[in-house]
Amino acid sequence: MNDPEHALWRTTCAEAVTAPPLTADATVDLAVIGGGYTGCSAALAAARAGASVCLLEAQEIGYGGSGRNVGLVNAGLWLPPVDIRAHIGTEVGDRLIDLLAKAPSDVFSLIEEHGIACEPVRNGTLHCAHSASGLKDLQKRHEQLRVVGAPVELVSADQAFERTGSAAFHGALFDPRAGTIQPLAYAVGLARAASQVGAQIHAQSPVQAMQHQGSQWVLTTPGGKVRAKSVIQATNAYHLALPDTAPAYVPVYYFQYATTPLSHNLRASILPQEEGCWDTGLVMTSFRLDQAGRMIIGGMGDLGNAGQGAHSGWVRRKLAELYPQLADQPFEQGWHGRIAMTSDHIPKITQIGPNALAAHGYSGRGIGPGTVFGRMMAESLLADDLSLLPVPAVSEHHESWTRVRRAFFESGAALTHLIKARF
Repeated sequence: MNDPEHALWRTTCAEAVTAPPLTADATVDLAVIGGGYTGCSAALAAARAGASVCLLEAQEIGYGGSGRNVGLVNAGLWLPPVDIRAHIGTEVGDRLIDLLAKAPSDVFSLIEEHGIACEPVRNGTLHCAHSASGLKDLQKRHEQLRVVGAPVELVSADQAFERTGSAAFHGALFDPRAGTIQPLAYAVGLARAASQVGAQIHAQSPVQAMQHQGSQWVLTTPGGKVRAKSVIQATNAYHLALPDTAPAYVPVYYFQYATTPLSHNLRASILPQEEGCWDTGLVMTSFRLDQAGRMIIGGMGDLGNAGQGAHSGWVRRKLAELYPQLADQPFEQGWHGRIAMTSDHIPKITQIGPNALAAHGYSGRGIGPGTVFGRMMAESLLADDLSLLPVPAVSEHHESWTRVRRAFFESGAALTHLIKARF
């Protein structure tokens, strides 16, 4: 049942794209490394603008975090507005807040425009208070978000019960801008749309070397070389080779389990409006339904290491705590993915060379920000104008004690899951 490398999303993906390995040399305006949300969004935007584009993915489109995502299309970042401004300043912060407030609209507009079959449901999301202190945090977030014009609504415990079907919460913050998608299908759909407007899409084509020669970049793969005026590196937490341009981040793992499809009677009592949900716990829990009626529940942790037993035991107990009627519902599959976390939880754009940009560090918010950052990076490079970027590019970004912090997060998640939700 546990298959960390191949999520349920791959078996339920209704989208497809022709993406053969690169087998010949190519010369283009823009080369994109990585076939997730950022890379596919960049390829689509550049190709629509009339540029020649070649996207190179080392595995399959959406293989990394994009194909292992929860599927919550949220507005903004994890950080509330005050914290964003504190880290990057008022002017830059306000611009980023505004851009990412509109990110769900960008995502759902692309889905509609290109007919992407990714189970889109735009009925909002619920950030659920798991405790009284969690409710206080949501009240603060609500105040800050209302100041910047976000149409969020703080709901009571009774209203949270009506919307979730669970009595476990003290209240919730409802964001009507947001929604859910089949996350892998969205990435593949973006790649398919980019291909249809002229982009070359190549999977199984890892970039083994990247050099700047004269006025061009030369990217070497096993099947051929790509020469490009500009490059976008969109590898995030699944970066391979190219040590000189490896992004600096703390790897955090997140796992999910999917039940078998719920019966009509069970489904009627749970999330009647199909909002996507997550809670205020320090070791967060997410839960949602997919189109087939599977309950998909997740939390921090790596199913590929010694903590797997703690995580898999917790998920059964947690599901029963949230929804006692699902205590015996069989699980169909479990998987995990890797998140690139930055210390300040703000995504980074680094200038890795002349006309070359890299983005990473969405800290668990990949769908909206990845879509926006990919498009705006492409627009910036094509216009030769870095002022068009969503955040200023930096020459380098460092993170300290990444291995220690990764071990801390994993051990903390495993310990929490060993002791939480026991009856």
